[in-house]
Amino acid sequence: MSDLRPRRPTIVDVAAAAGVSKSLVSLALRGDPGVGAATRERIRASAEALGYRSNALARALVQGRTGQLGVVVTDLTNPYHADVALGVEEAATRHGLGALIAHGRRDPDRLATHLEAMLSLNVDGLVVVSSRVEPEVLVTCARQVPVVVVGRPEELPAGVDAVANHDAAGARRAVAHLAELGHREIGFVTTSRRPAARARHEGYADALVELDLGAERTWTVDGPEQVGVALAELLAAGCTAVLANNDLTAVALLDHAHDAGLELPGGLSVVGYDDTRLATTVRPRLTSLDQGGAALGAAAVELLGERDAGRREDRHVVLEPTLRARASTGPPSPRG
Repeated sequence: MSDLRPRRPTIVDVAAAAGVSKSLVSLALRGDPGVGAATRERIRASAEALGYRSNALARALVQGRTGQLGVVVTDLTNPYHADVALGVEEAATRHGLGALIAHGRRDPDRLATHLEAMLSLNVDGLVVVSSRVEPEVLVTCARQVPVVVVGRPEELPAGVDAVANHDAAGARRAVAHLAELGHREIGFVTTSRRPAARARHEGYADALVELDLGAERTWTVDGPEQVGVALAELLAAGCTAVLANNDLTAVALLDHAHDAGLELPGGLSVVGYDDTRLATTVRPRLTSLDQGGAALGAAAVELLGERDAGRREDRHVVLEPTLRARASTGPPSPRG
């Protein structure tokens, strides 16, 4: 039986169709300035007519580069992580690069497996949008390609760059905003015990002291499904406002508050963190700290470029968040 699979056109076929040598086709297709305009156009037209596409893998073997960045994300279902990944992809495109994206599902082993797979594909650099990758895994990767972590891991080993948001400063801005509206009893609800959430809690607690507000009231729960319990307790404690560790937690608070018949924001003001698309789609629209997910991703690509250009010292870039005030915060309603 004959092989019915179509034969993929090769560079030899393009050379024959254009009446030039194989080496001249190679020079023309990679944009070498030594090829005349008329010849280049003839080669391009022949390649297009034949349906020829250059073999990226073969080119990578020759040049030692693939023009691809690997992006491994903790949780693509979290809009913030998706925003960072999109920022990496857009910045990579501006630099003439592609981006391969993998979803770690909050599992350190799965994240490590994806990173190993990216390295096997000879990516030119890695962006790790996660604080859950073990330090030894990051070190192994950094010995082969530039690596940037977006976020706050428990430990960042030498040889790895990082981009993060100033979490404590963002939390202080949130508390100051609520204080300006007249709130004095402000709670903090978190569904995470990771370094970023801890830094946000620290900023919250510091701001209460700096502004001479009420006592610290913090609830740490294991997920959005437990936020209703925290809401009942913070209301019983007299809180009129709450800062959540991220937008997902804040939206869960709004949802439970609505079910409880609370007036929003008079009965409870809610501030989120990340300023994801959720913030402008829920009602009331969510006040949130914008840590610039796309900007974090773009900064990571810039750091990869610096490493590739020869920088040897580590860089840890911290971006300042911006408060986006919306309808979920307002003055507290008088209590009778």
